[in-house]
Amino acid sequence: MANMDGATAPPRLKTAVPHPGMGFREFVTIIAAMMMTNALAIDSMLPALPEIGHALGVATDNQRQWIITAYLLGFGAAQIFYGPLADRYGRKPVLLAGFGIYTLASLIAMFSGSFETMMAARVLQGIGAASTRVLAVSIVRDCYAGRKMAQVMSLAFIVFLAVPVVAPTLGQLIMLVAPWPFIFLFLAVFGGAVSLWALSRLPETLHPEDRLPIAPGRILAAFRFVLSDRVAVGYMLAMTLMLGSLFGFINSAQQVFADTFQAPELFTTIFAAVAIAMAVASVLNARLVGRFGTRRISHAALLGYIAFALVHAGVALSGHENLWSFALLQAGMMFCFGLTGPNFGSMAMEPLGHIAGTASAVQGFVTTVGGALIGFFIGQQFNGTTGPLMVGFATCGLAALAVVFFAEGGRLFRPRQGA
Repeated sequence: MANMDGATAPPRLKTAVPHPGMGFREFVTIIAAMMMTNALAIDSMLPALPEIGHALGVATDNQRQWIITAYLLGFGAAQIFYGPLADRYGRKPVLLAGFGIYTLASLIAMFSGSFETMMAARVLQGIGAASTRVLAVSIVRDCYAGRKMAQVMSLAFIVFLAVPVVAPTLGQLIMLVAPWPFIFLFLAVFGGAVSLWALSRLPETLHPEDRLPIAPGRILAAFRFVLSDRVAVGYMLAMTLMLGSLFGFINSAQQVFADTFQAPELFTTIFAAVAIAMAVASVLNARLVGRFGTRRISHAALLGYIAFALVHAGVALSGHENLWSFALLQAGMMFCFGLTGPNFGSMAMEPLGHIAGTASAVQGFVTTVGGALIGFFIGQQFNGTTGPLMVGFATCGLAALAVVFFAEGGRLFRPRQGA
């Protein structure tokens, strides 16, 4: 592996237990819990968006999408700072600081009396949760590489992807017994619980010799290295586009069920079924990635995603869309997404292990902020039908394929260095 000066970085000698004091299962579970913190902050409030909008005086239905997008923008933008901090001070203290911000912001959102206060709280909540995204990837990369890293991420995704299955229902259940602010109380309690678990059980995974000083020149050099690697940049951009389509779906899903199909009571059930398709894909990926490699699986899944998206766009634009065609085709798309996400992320990080914190920060910033803006644009095209949404999803898939071709020099399915 080349360093930023073009020299070859010496291989790091790893201990038999890369995360001492924790077994493999507990390690995967705490990584998943860190990732769940972010997913809960998005999905648990989807059923509550109409009530939140009404309580805070939101003028239009599409404007409610800012409750999701404001969080995502804070979540994405803050990652650029967590990376250098994590590379300098270690993973654990930075993670705990982020959890503290997340918990405080959840309480502020709980007591919001205006849409402006809610937006500020959601941005701050995203800023706190950004630490979990940067540190989850960095901690895994500290301990594993290649197909093993992809396997760990896939196993974590199995737990993580259970959140979209249960979170909207959880939010709905909370509102059956309490007002919508109690959803944010739940988020504060969950964030505090995971931070205590990390404080007591998670070891520091950054080797002392790998700590980097916070020097602007060094940081900029690391940024340039991250952004100059063809494979890393290509898969980072592909993941940005895929996340854009996912965020577009999340932004407008509640409106689709309530306004297009007049079936808001089925929202949590069908949303859960679509999320299960993603979870099943991650289970399969964890089992198959060691045999077939990240490229074969993710490239085939990307082509499958594009096929589903094009068919779905055709059905929607022809006026033949109904609730069940939407559910089945969206589940097919999300199944394919579940096979691309962890693999694209692993391949983007693979050349960057010696600057994993900074690399994770840059990639998280680009994929989340870019994906949030793309998803917000797609969501804002909602006009009471699913046609504009499906055209947006298909466009994202085709653009992702183009940048994967760029990353791979025009070839697909070709393994590289065991991946």
